[in-house]
Amino acid sequence: MKPLRSVGIVGYGAYIPRYRLPAGEIARVWGEKGEPPVREKAVPGLDEDTLTIALEATRNALARAGIDPQEIGAVWVGSESHPYAVKPTGTIIAEAIGATPYTLAADLQFACKAGTEAIQAGIGLVASGMVKYALAVGADTAQGRPGDALEYTAAAGGAAYLLGSAEESLAVFEESLSYVTDTPDFWRRPYMHYPSHAQRFTGEPGYFHHVLSAAQALMERTGHKAEHFRHLVLHQPNAKFPERAARRLGFRPEQWKTGLLALEIGNTYAGAALLGLAAVLDEAQPDERILVVSFGSGAGSDAFILRTTEQLPARQRLATTTRAYIARRVVIDYALYARYRRKLLTE
Repeated sequence: MKPLRSVGIVGYGAYIPRYRLPAGEIARVWGEKGEPPVREKAVPGLDEDTLTIALEATRNALARAGIDPQEIGAVWVGSESHPYAVKPTGTIIAEAIGATPYTLAADLQFACKAGTEAIQAGIGLVASGMVKYALAVGADTAQGRPGDALEYTAAAGGAAYLLGSAEESLAVFEESLSYVTDTPDFWRRPYMHYPSHAQRFTGEPGYFHHVLSAAQALMERTGHKAEHFRHLVLHQPNAKFPERAARRLGFRPEQWKTGLLALEIGNTYAGAALLGLAAVLDEAQPDERILVVSFGSGAGSDAFILRTTEQLPARQRLATTTRAYIARRVVIDYALYARYRRKLLTE
């Protein structure tokens, strides 16, 4: 999909809670042995949720963009852990940043690709001229059933992207593509607190089929090969999946390691690929091409090709970097984690 009018990223921002739960601590509590899928994961504090994470990321994006929030014509928040079942997170974000009342606002849901889904919609609105700027956010405070494999990786974090005209952008979208099928690899029914997953079924027919199909199709349609990209960012349910997919696509470690954060913060679901992209933009130089491929269970992938511009360096340090959020870590034990995530029923 290539818009008639070029659209890019005017500002971006990330946020990751400071608390970390080591994977070894989870294994100790449940008596598990073997190599865990991540070293540790980011855990929200008692006063943090998807809304607060999305808002902090958005404020960082605004700081880099330097625009008037009243010019933002759409605010979309993608997540699978919105704080309200019926009340949009998008309206709260719009109000908090001063974008109301004349703006679109809505929440999107497509598991871990809800954030890139918001970007696709934002590109269309800006390219059509219906809005000057669109805000797309991916944020989550993911849940994992106590003792389940997901508990090792289900983490918290988010990233926000302000989309606008290519002329004022720090990175421009060259082309995008979306690929979806009805693949029941991960789900949560109404009134269920924790999601269910199809064990190994989430790998080949879920993650790998969609990520590889989307990436390969977009590269074929645009005539690009792996060596044409300086950076690759993939969805990160753990550390092994994106590494394996990158190698199958023909990418070298130096192309994808900058955006691989899963080992240090876990799987931030709707924020995973977007946080990886934020980490890359923090360090990228002008005229570098980036391939981003998300994945959402259920299932689908969004793939984007971006090229950075001369405006990137001046905006990189206008807000807290992704790596700075990763570095300000406070380690907690399983008991405190259970309290923070309200895994203990007290009534």
